[in-house]
Amino acid sequence: MMHRLSHALLVTLVFLIAFAGVGTAQTDIGQRIAAQGAATTGRNLTNAAAATRNSSLAVVPADFAKLKLAPGFLLSLNVLDDSDFVGAFRVDEQGNIVLPVFGEVHIAGETVVEARSQIQKLLLDWKVLNDPQVELSVIEYSAPEVTIVGEVAAPGRYPLLAPRKLVDVLALAGGETITAGDEVQIIRDSASNEPILVHYSKSTDLKAVEDVLVQPGDTVRVKRAGIVYVLGAVTKPGGYVMQEDGSLTVLQAISLANGTTLPALVSSIHLLRRNADGTETDIALPFNKMQHGKALI
Repeated sequence: MMHRLSHALLVTLVFLIAFAGVGTAQTDIGQRIAAQGAATTGRNLTNAAAATRNSSLAVVPADFAKLKLAPGFLLSLNVLDDSDFVGAFRVDEQGNIVLPVFGEVHIAGETVVEARSQIQKLLLDWKVLNDPQVELSVIEYSAPEVTIVGEVAAPGRYPLLAPRKLVDVLALAGGETITAGDEVQIIRDSASNEPILVHYSKSTDLKAVEDVLVQPGDTVRVKRAGIVYVLGAVTKPGGYVMQEDGSLTVLQAISLANGTTLPALVSSIHLLRRNADGTETDIALPFNKMQHGKALI
């Protein structure tokens, strides 16, 4: 039977110890003051023109079409043949925009396409126009973010407008570091949700995790790989990262330390393993048999 050193255990080989290494926020990307629900057509037109000139929305992200409207967004509305419905409208804290005739219209949580369809339906139902031609676009938006922490090249907060695959989200932070373990936690933006655990490493088949999606507002935490300490009569005693998907054989651990020295008493090699309950187990190792392939531990 092959026994491996798990990164979740505290392990010592002569004496070997392995242990596992141990917010969401949204940032306003373009806050500018613009008039909400203009009272007159002239004011609407003036606000729309000014907002368009000053808009910080110059580059459209790849997932912008899936963006859900939210408080703080500034929208440009243009209804053909009805100048009363032309202007810039800010989404308020309740997720509404204030339109002439209709008053408050709730659009938070909708895409631009869905909000446009809602306005078209209102124009038809209220018999304002027989064939309303509605143009709706985002001038300024508040980008939701994902927080990526742990063993990645560039931890931090990154804009995430719509759900994306885990592998794409990790790429935003430059990918995993050499000390990354084989477990990733996805923490939803809710205190009631348990973290989602995903087994992912550099050798993981991407097809196995391609359906794992990260939502805007999530926190992604890449856990650190375990450390094995190889001590005693070895060439380079010290701690070594368990890079083999979180597990190593005893021979692999010793080889990381460049093998045993000549004075080494190989008949007395021991593995000291700390269990989850805090107790320790001392395992004597048949090192000679292991070297000749007669035992694998």
